[in-house]
Amino acid sequence: MENKKKGIGFFDLTMIVISLVIGMGIFKTPVSVAAQSGSEWIFYFTWVLGGVIALAGALTYAEIGSRFPVVGGYYKIFSVCYHPSLSFSINSIILVSNAASVAAVALIGAEYINSVIFPDTAYKDEMKMWVAAISIFLFYLVNLRGLKMSTTVQNGLMIFKIGLMFLVMSALFFSKASPVEVVGTAQTGSWTDLFYAIGVCSVAVSFTYGGYQHSINFGREVDDAPRILPKAIFVGLIAIILLYVAINYAYVQVIGFENLKTSESIAAIMVSKIFGVNGYNIVSCLFFFSVLGYVNVMMLTNPRVMFAMSEEGTMPKSFKKVHPKTEVLSYSLTVFTIVTIFTLFYAKEFDQILNYIIFLDSIGMAFSAATLFYFRYKKIEPEEGNYFKISLYPILPIFYILAYTLIAYAVYVSDQKAALYGMGIFALFFVLYWIVDFVNKGKNKDQV
Repeated sequence: MENKKKGIGFFDLTMIVISLVIGMGIFKTPVSVAAQSGSEWIFYFTWVLGGVIALAGALTYAEIGSRFPVVGGYYKIFSVCYHPSLSFSINSIILVSNAASVAAVALIGAEYINSVIFPDTAYKDEMKMWVAAISIFLFYLVNLRGLKMSTTVQNGLMIFKIGLMFLVMSALFFSKASPVEVVGTAQTGSWTDLFYAIGVCSVAVSFTYGGYQHSINFGREVDDAPRILPKAIFVGLIAIILLYVAINYAYVQVIGFENLKTSESIAAIMVSKIFGVNGYNIVSCLFFFSVLGYVNVMMLTNPRVMFAMSEEGTMPKSFKKVHPKTEVLSYSLTVFTIVTIFTLFYAKEFDQILNYIIFLDSIGMAFSAATLFYFRYKKIEPEEGNYFKISLYPILPIFYILAYTLIAYAVYVSDQKAALYGMGIFALFFVLYWIVDFVNKGKNKDQV
Protein backbone atom coordinates (compact mmCIF):
# COMPACT_ATOMS: atom_id res chain seq x y z
CA MET A 1 0.00 0.00 0.00
CA GLU A 2 1.44 3.39 -0.98
CA ASN A 3 2.43 5.70 1.85
CA LYS A 4 1.12 9.15 1.04
CA LYS A 5 3.15 10.90 3.75
CA LYS A 6 6.57 11.50 2.28
CA GLY A 7 7.51 14.88 3.72
CA ILE A 8 7.61 16.74 7.02
CA GLY A 9 4.72 15.98 9.36
CA PHE A 10 3.04 18.03 12.09
CA PHE A 11 5.32 16.99 14.96
CA ASP A 12 8.51 17.39 12.94
CA LEU A 13 7.51 20.84 11.70
CA THR A 14 6.45 21.94 15.20
CA MET A 15 9.89 20.91 16.49
CA ILE A 16 11.54 22.74 13.59
CA VAL A 17 9.62 25.94 14.44
CA ILE A 18 10.61 25.64 18.10
CA SER A 19 14.24 24.92 17.19
CA LEU A 20 14.35 27.93 14.85
CA VAL A 21 13.24 30.25 17.66
CA ILE A 22 14.79 28.92 20.87
CA GLY A 23 18.48 29.68 20.65
CA MET A 24 20.64 31.01 23.47
CA GLY A 25 19.04 34.45 23.75
CA ILE A 26 16.64 33.37 26.50
CA PHE A 27 19.67 32.70 28.72
CA LYS A 28 21.00 36.25 28.28
CA THR A 29 18.42 38.80 27.07
CA PRO A 30 16.22 38.73 30.24
CA VAL A 31 19.04 40.65 31.91
CA SER A 32 18.78 43.46 29.34
CA VAL A 33 14.97 43.46 29.47
CA ALA A 34 14.93 43.65 33.28
CA ALA A 35 17.47 46.49 33.29
CA GLN A 36 15.48 48.55 30.77
CA SER A 37 11.92 47.78 31.90
CA GLY A 38 12.01 49.42 35.32
CA SER A 39 9.20 47.27 36.73
CA GLU A 40 8.19 43.62 36.81
CA TRP A 41 4.87 44.13 35.01
CA ILE A 42 6.58 45.84 32.04
CA PHE A 43 9.12 43.02 32.08
CA TYR A 44 6.42 40.34 31.75
CA PHE A 45 4.26 42.42 29.41
CA THR A 46 7.03 42.80 26.82
CA TRP A 47 7.61 39.03 26.76
CA VAL A 48 3.90 38.38 26.10
CA LEU A 49 3.72 41.24 23.56
CA GLY A 50 6.79 39.86 21.79
CA GLY A 51 5.06 36.49 21.55
CA VAL A 52 1.90 38.05 20.07
CA ILE A 53 3.99 39.92 17.46
CA ALA A 54 5.87 36.72 16.63
CA LEU A 55 2.60 34.79 16.26
CA ALA A 56 1.17 37.44 13.90
CA GLY A 57 4.35 37.30 11.84
CA ALA A 58 4.56 33.52 11.80
CA LEU A 59 0.97 33.20 10.51
CA THR A 60 1.72 35.85 7.87
CA TYR A 61 4.71 33.79 6.74
CA ALA A 62 2.54 30.66 6.80
CA GLU A 63 0.37 32.11 4.02
CA ILE A 64 3.42 33.36 2.11
CA GLY A 65 5.05 29.93 2.34
CA SER A 66 1.78 28.19 1.43
CA ARG A 67 1.28 30.41 -1.64
CA PHE A 68 4.94 30.14 -2.70
CA PRO A 69 6.09 26.65 -1.56
CA VAL A 70 9.74 26.52 -2.61
CA VAL A 71 12.92 25.43 -0.87
CA GLY A 72 14.67 28.51 0.54
CA GLY A 73 11.46 30.51 0.25
CA TYR A 74 12.42 33.21 2.77
CA TYR A 75 15.30 34.32 0.55
CA LYS A 76 13.56 33.85 -2.80
CA ILE A 77 10.44 35.91 -2.02
CA PHE A 78 12.50 39.10 -2.23
CA SER A 79 13.61 38.42 -5.80
CA VAL A 80 10.00 37.64 -6.79
CA CYS A 81 8.39 40.70 -5.20
CA TYR A 82 11.03 43.43 -5.37
CA HIS A 83 13.44 45.01 -7.83
CA PRO A 84 16.76 43.08 -7.99
CA SER A 85 18.55 46.02 -6.31
CA LEU A 86 16.28 45.77 -3.25
CA SER A 87 16.36 41.97 -3.32
CA PHE A 88 20.17 41.99 -3.28
CA SER A 89 20.38 44.67 -0.57
CA ILE A 90 17.83 43.06 1.76
CA ASN A 91 19.18 39.52 1.41
CA SER A 92 22.71 40.84 1.95
CA ILE A 93 21.84 42.66 5.18
CA ILE A 94 20.03 39.53 6.39
CA LEU A 95 23.28 37.60 5.87
CA VAL A 96 25.22 40.31 7.72
CA SER A 97 22.62 40.17 10.50
CA ASN A 98 23.00 36.38 10.68
CA ALA A 99 26.76 36.79 10.99
CA ALA A 100 26.20 39.25 13.83
CA SER A 101 23.82 36.73 15.46
CA VAL A 102 26.59 34.14 15.47
CA ALA A 103 28.92 36.70 17.08
CA ALA A 104 26.29 37.57 19.71
CA VAL A 105 25.52 33.95 20.56
CA ALA A 106 29.24 33.09 20.70
CA LEU A 107 29.61 35.91 23.24
CA ILE A 108 26.81 34.38 25.35
CA GLY A 109 28.65 31.05 25.34
CA ALA A 110 31.98 32.72 26.14
CA GLU A 111 30.35 34.47 29.11
CA TYR A 112 29.32 31.09 30.54
CA ILE A 113 32.62 29.27 30.02
CA ASN A 114 34.73 32.26 31.12
CA SER A 115 33.13 32.18 34.56
CA VAL A 116 34.65 28.70 34.94
CA ILE A 117 38.07 28.94 33.29
CA PHE A 118 38.83 32.65 33.97
CA PRO A 119 36.89 33.44 37.16
CA ASP A 120 39.14 36.16 38.59
CA THR A 121 41.10 37.57 35.65
CA ALA A 122 41.47 41.33 35.34
CA TYR A 123 40.94 41.02 31.57
CA LYS A 124 37.55 39.34 31.81
CA ASP A 125 35.89 41.20 28.92
CA GLU A 126 38.88 40.78 26.60
CA MET A 127 39.13 37.06 27.33
CA LYS A 128 35.39 36.63 26.70
CA MET A 129 35.77 38.20 23.26
CA TRP A 130 38.78 36.05 22.38
CA VAL A 131 37.05 32.85 23.52
CA ALA A 132 34.09 33.75 21.28
CA ALA A 133 36.41 34.46 18.32
CA ILE A 134 38.36 31.22 18.79
CA SER A 135 35.09 29.24 18.96
CA ILE A 136 33.93 30.75 15.65
CA PHE A 137 37.29 30.13 13.99
CA LEU A 138 37.47 26.49 15.17
CA PHE A 139 34.08 25.75 13.63
CA TYR A 140 35.21 27.49 10.47
CA LEU A 141 38.07 24.98 10.29
CA VAL A 142 35.70 22.10 11.05
CA ASN A 143 33.32 23.18 8.26
CA LEU A 144 36.20 23.49 5.82
CA ARG A 145 36.69 19.75 6.24
CA GLY A 146 33.13 19.05 5.10
CA LEU A 147 31.23 18.53 8.37
CA LYS A 148 27.48 17.96 7.87
CA MET A 149 24.89 17.83 10.61
CA SER A 150 21.84 15.61 10.14
CA THR A 151 18.22 16.31 11.12
CA THR A 152 18.57 13.76 13.92
CA VAL A 153 21.44 15.73 15.47
CA GLN A 154 19.41 18.94 15.13
CA ASN A 155 16.40 17.39 16.90
CA GLY A 156 18.67 15.92 19.56
CA LEU A 157 20.25 19.30 20.21
CA MET A 158 16.82 20.90 20.48
CA ILE A 159 15.60 18.31 22.99
CA PHE A 160 18.83 18.82 24.97
CA LYS A 161 18.29 22.59 24.99
CA ILE A 162 14.65 22.29 26.09
CA GLY A 163 15.85 19.93 28.84
CA LEU A 164 18.28 22.61 30.02
CA MET A 165 15.41 25.11 30.10
CA PHE A 166 13.33 22.82 32.32
CA LEU A 167 16.39 22.24 34.54
CA VAL A 168 16.77 26.00 34.91
CA MET A 169 13.06 26.44 35.71
CA SER A 170 13.20 23.65 38.31
CA ALA A 171 15.22 26.01 40.51
CA LEU A 172 11.87 27.65 41.25
CA PHE A 173 10.84 24.53 43.20
CA PHE A 174 14.14 23.19 44.53
CA SER A 175 16.18 26.33 45.22
CA LYS A 176 17.98 26.15 48.57
CA ALA A 177 17.83 29.89 49.21
CA SER A 178 15.49 32.81 48.58
CA PRO A 179 16.75 35.73 46.53
CA VAL A 180 18.31 38.61 48.40
CA GLU A 181 17.02 41.66 46.57
CA VAL A 182 19.21 44.66 45.90
CA VAL A 183 17.27 47.79 46.79
CA GLY A 184 16.00 49.37 43.58
CA THR A 185 13.86 52.32 42.63
CA ALA A 186 10.70 51.60 40.67
CA GLN A 187 10.20 53.75 37.60
CA THR A 188 6.78 55.38 37.48
CA GLY A 189 7.21 57.99 34.75
CA SER A 190 4.87 59.41 32.14
CA TRP A 191 3.11 57.54 29.33
CA THR A 192 5.97 58.57 27.08
CA ASP A 193 8.44 56.90 29.44
CA LEU A 194 6.25 53.80 29.54
CA PHE A 195 6.10 53.45 25.74
CA TYR A 196 9.82 54.13 25.50
CA ALA A 197 10.57 51.38 28.03
CA ILE A 198 8.36 48.89 26.17
CA GLY A 199 9.97 49.84 22.85
CA VAL A 200 13.54 49.47 24.12
CA CYS A 201 12.72 46.17 25.87
CA SER A 202 11.15 44.88 22.66
CA VAL A 203 14.54 45.05 20.94
CA ALA A 204 15.99 42.25 23.10
CA VAL A 205 12.67 40.36 23.19
CA SER A 206 12.33 40.35 19.38
CA PHE A 207 15.85 38.90 19.09
CA THR A 208 14.87 36.08 21.44
CA TYR A 209 11.67 35.31 19.51
CA GLY A 210 13.29 35.50 16.05
CA GLY A 211 13.78 32.60 13.65
CA TYR A 212 10.21 31.49 12.86
CA GLN A 213 10.34 33.31 9.50
CA HIS A 214 12.64 30.58 8.18
CA SER A 215 9.81 28.03 8.53
CA ILE A 216 8.71 28.96 4.99
CA ASN A 217 11.95 27.47 3.66
CA PHE A 218 10.30 24.04 4.00
CA GLY A 219 7.10 24.90 2.04
CA ARG A 220 6.86 22.10 -0.54
CA GLU A 221 8.40 19.51 1.79
CA VAL A 222 5.51 19.66 4.29
CA ASP A 223 2.72 17.07 4.11
CA ASP A 224 -0.66 18.75 3.54
CA ALA A 225 1.04 22.16 3.93
CA PRO A 226 -2.12 24.33 3.93
CA ARG A 227 -3.36 22.49 7.04
CA ILE A 228 -0.12 21.43 8.75
CA LEU A 229 1.97 24.61 8.27
CA PRO A 230 -0.27 27.09 10.16
CA LYS A 231 -1.17 24.49 12.79
CA ALA A 232 2.48 23.64 13.53
CA ILE A 233 3.45 27.33 13.59
CA PHE A 234 0.60 28.19 15.97
CA VAL A 235 1.30 25.29 18.36
CA GLY A 236 5.06 25.91 18.22
CA LEU A 237 4.72 29.65 18.99
CA ILE A 238 2.24 29.06 21.83
CA ALA A 239 4.65 26.53 23.37
CA ILE A 240 7.52 29.02 23.04
CA ILE A 241 5.52 31.86 24.63
CA LEU A 242 4.61 29.64 27.58
CA LEU A 243 8.21 28.48 27.98
CA TYR A 244 9.57 32.02 27.82
CA VAL A 245 7.07 33.45 30.31
CA ALA A 246 7.65 30.50 32.67
CA ILE A 247 11.44 30.71 32.60
CA ASN A 248 11.37 34.49 33.09
CA TYR A 249 9.05 34.06 36.05
CA ALA A 250 11.55 31.57 37.47
CA TYR A 251 14.44 34.03 36.94
CA VAL A 252 12.61 36.76 38.87
CA GLN A 253 11.51 34.48 41.70
CA VAL A 254 14.89 32.80 42.24
CA ILE A 255 17.43 35.51 41.39
CA GLY A 256 15.27 38.52 42.24
CA PHE A 257 14.18 41.24 39.82
CA GLU A 258 16.74 43.84 40.91
CA ASN A 259 19.57 41.29 40.97
CA LEU A 260 18.56 40.06 37.51
CA LYS A 261 19.33 43.50 36.04
CA THR A 262 23.07 43.09 36.63
CA SER A 263 23.55 39.29 36.59
CA GLU A 264 25.72 37.25 34.23
CA SER A 265 25.36 33.56 33.32
CA ILE A 266 21.82 33.59 34.72
CA ALA A 267 21.03 29.98 33.78
CA ALA A 268 24.11 28.75 35.65
CA ILE A 269 23.13 30.90 38.64
CA MET A 270 19.71 29.24 38.66
CA VAL A 271 21.16 25.73 38.66
CA SER A 272 23.71 26.65 41.35
CA LYS A 273 20.75 27.42 43.62
CA ILE A 274 19.95 23.70 43.46
CA PHE A 275 23.35 21.99 43.20
CA GLY A 276 25.75 24.62 44.54
CA VAL A 277 29.05 25.72 42.96
CA ASN A 278 29.64 22.40 41.17
CA GLY A 279 26.27 22.69 39.45
CA TYR A 280 27.18 26.22 38.33
CA ASN A 281 30.42 25.01 36.71
CA ILE A 282 28.86 21.97 35.03
CA VAL A 283 25.92 23.87 33.56
CA SER A 284 28.21 26.67 32.38
CA CYS A 285 30.14 24.12 30.31
CA LEU A 286 26.94 22.53 28.98
CA PHE A 287 25.61 25.89 27.83
CA PHE A 288 28.89 26.69 26.12
CA PHE A 289 28.74 23.48 24.06
CA SER A 290 25.10 24.13 23.27
CA VAL A 291 26.15 27.50 21.84
CA LEU A 292 28.78 25.83 19.66
CA GLY A 293 26.02 23.76 18.08
CA TYR A 294 24.22 26.95 17.04
CA VAL A 295 27.42 28.46 15.65
CA ASN A 296 28.02 25.32 13.58
CA VAL A 297 24.48 25.22 12.18
CA MET A 298 24.65 28.88 11.14
CA MET A 299 28.01 28.35 9.44
CA LEU A 300 26.50 25.45 7.52
CA THR A 301 23.35 27.30 6.49
CA ASN A 302 24.41 30.80 5.49
CA PRO A 303 27.06 29.89 2.89
CA ARG A 304 24.32 27.92 1.11
CA VAL A 305 22.15 31.03 1.05
CA MET A 306 25.05 32.92 -0.53
CA PHE A 307 25.32 30.10 -3.08
CA ALA A 308 21.60 30.44 -3.92
CA MET A 309 21.94 34.21 -4.33
CA SER A 310 24.94 33.67 -6.61
CA GLU A 311 22.91 31.24 -8.73
CA GLU A 312 20.19 33.89 -9.11
CA GLY A 313 22.82 36.39 -10.23
CA THR A 314 22.47 38.75 -7.23
CA MET A 315 25.91 37.82 -5.90
CA PRO A 316 29.23 37.34 -7.74
CA LYS A 317 29.93 33.93 -9.29
CA SER A 318 32.78 33.35 -6.83
CA PHE A 319 30.22 32.58 -4.11
CA LYS A 320 29.29 29.42 -6.05
CA LYS A 321 32.82 28.03 -5.79
CA VAL A 322 32.89 24.51 -4.36
CA HIS A 323 36.06 22.84 -3.13
CA PRO A 324 36.78 19.90 -5.49
CA LYS A 325 37.64 17.45 -2.70
CA THR A 326 35.47 18.40 0.28
CA GLU A 327 32.54 19.88 -1.72
CA VAL A 328 32.52 22.78 0.75
CA LEU A 329 31.46 26.29 -0.28
CA SER A 330 34.84 27.47 0.95
CA TYR A 331 34.71 31.00 -0.49
CA SER A 332 31.24 31.75 0.94
CA LEU A 333 32.16 30.15 4.26
CA THR A 334 35.33 32.24 4.52
CA VAL A 335 33.54 35.51 3.75
CA PHE A 336 30.77 34.71 6.27
CA THR A 337 33.36 33.89 8.97
CA ILE A 338 35.32 37.10 8.32
CA VAL A 339 32.14 39.22 8.61
CA THR A 340 31.22 37.38 11.85
CA ILE A 341 34.60 37.91 13.52
CA PHE A 342 34.81 41.52 12.30
CA THR A 343 31.39 42.24 13.87
CA LEU A 344 32.51 40.60 17.10
CA PHE A 345 35.62 42.79 17.45
CA TYR A 346 33.93 45.92 16.13
CA ALA A 347 30.97 45.91 18.52
CA LYS A 348 32.64 43.95 21.38
CA GLU A 349 29.60 43.98 23.68
CA PHE A 350 26.47 41.83 23.40
CA ASP A 351 24.04 44.75 23.73
CA GLN A 352 25.76 46.70 20.94
CA ILE A 353 25.68 43.69 18.61
CA LEU A 354 22.06 43.07 19.61
CA ASN A 355 20.94 46.56 18.56
CA TYR A 356 22.78 46.21 15.27
CA ILE A 357 21.17 42.80 14.59
CA ILE A 358 17.63 43.90 15.39
CA PHE A 359 17.85 47.05 13.26
CA LEU A 360 18.92 45.01 10.23
CA ASP A 361 16.40 42.27 11.01
CA SER A 362 13.60 44.83 11.32
CA ILE A 363 14.23 45.95 7.73
CA GLY A 364 14.19 42.35 6.50
CA MET A 365 11.10 41.37 8.51
CA ALA A 366 9.03 44.38 7.40
CA PHE A 367 9.93 43.92 3.72
CA SER A 368 9.40 40.14 3.81
CA ALA A 369 5.98 40.36 5.52
CA ALA A 370 4.91 43.01 2.97
CA THR A 371 5.36 40.46 0.17
CA LEU A 372 2.00 38.97 1.22
CA PHE A 373 0.25 42.02 -0.30
CA TYR A 374 2.08 41.39 -3.58
CA PHE A 375 1.18 37.68 -3.59
CA ARG A 376 -2.49 38.49 -2.99
CA TYR A 377 -2.57 41.30 -5.55
CA LYS A 378 -0.92 39.15 -8.24
CA LYS A 379 -2.92 36.08 -7.10
CA ILE A 380 0.24 33.99 -6.87
CA GLU A 381 -0.63 30.54 -5.59
CA PRO A 382 0.47 26.91 -6.05
CA GLU A 383 -0.71 25.00 -9.12
CA GLU A 384 -2.92 22.70 -7.07
CA GLY A 385 -4.74 25.81 -5.75
CA ASN A 386 -4.81 24.58 -2.15
CA TYR A 387 -3.17 26.99 0.29
CA PHE A 388 -3.56 28.63 3.70
CA LYS A 389 -5.13 32.09 4.03
CA ILE A 390 -4.49 34.12 7.16
CA SER A 391 -7.48 35.36 9.17
CA LEU A 392 -7.90 39.07 9.95
CA TYR A 393 -6.18 40.10 6.73
CA PRO A 394 -4.83 42.78 6.32
CA ILE A 395 -4.85 43.65 10.05
CA LEU A 396 -2.33 41.02 11.21
CA PRO A 397 0.37 41.68 8.57
CA ILE A 398 -0.02 45.47 8.99
CA PHE A 399 0.23 45.10 12.78
CA TYR A 400 3.38 43.02 12.32
CA ILE A 401 5.01 45.48 9.90
CA LEU A 402 4.20 48.44 12.17
CA ALA A 403 5.58 46.58 15.19
CA TYR A 404 8.93 45.99 13.51
CA THR A 405 9.00 49.56 12.21
CA LEU A 406 8.59 50.78 15.80
CA ILE A 407 11.26 48.35 17.00
CA ALA A 408 13.67 49.77 14.40
CA TYR A 409 12.80 53.25 15.64
CA ALA A 410 13.42 52.15 19.24
CA VAL A 411 16.91 51.00 18.21
CA TYR A 412 17.53 54.37 16.55
CA VAL A 413 16.44 56.27 19.69
CA SER A 414 18.48 54.13 22.09
CA ASP A 415 21.56 53.49 19.93
CA GLN A 416 21.91 55.84 16.95
CA LYS A 417 25.35 54.46 16.13
CA ALA A 418 24.00 50.94 15.58
CA ALA A 419 21.05 52.24 13.52
CA LEU A 420 23.20 54.53 11.35
CA TYR A 421 25.71 51.71 10.85
CA GLY A 422 22.84 49.45 9.72
CA MET A 423 21.48 52.07 7.32
CA GLY A 424 24.99 52.59 5.98
CA ILE A 425 25.39 48.87 5.24
CA PHE A 426 22.02 48.78 3.46
CA ALA A 427 22.99 51.83 1.37
CA LEU A 428 26.39 50.28 0.60
CA PHE A 429 24.84 47.09 -0.79
CA PHE A 430 22.27 49.12 -2.75
CA VAL A 431 24.99 51.23 -4.41
CA LEU A 432 27.16 48.14 -4.93
CA TYR A 433 24.37 46.47 -6.89
CA TRP A 434 24.09 49.40 -9.33
CA ILE A 435 27.87 49.61 -9.75
CA VAL A 436 28.08 45.90 -10.62
CA ASP A 437 25.02 46.20 -12.88
CA PHE A 438 26.60 49.15 -14.73
CA VAL A 439 29.89 47.28 -15.20
CA ASN A 440 28.10 44.15 -16.47
CA LYS A 441 26.05 46.15 -18.98
CA GLY A 442 29.25 47.78 -20.22
CA LYS A 443 30.86 44.35 -20.74
CA ASN A 444 27.82 43.10 -22.64
CA LYS A 445 27.90 46.10 -24.98
CA ASP A 446 31.60 45.52 -25.68
CA GLN A 447 30.93 41.85 -26.50
CA VAL A 448 28.17 42.81 -28.95
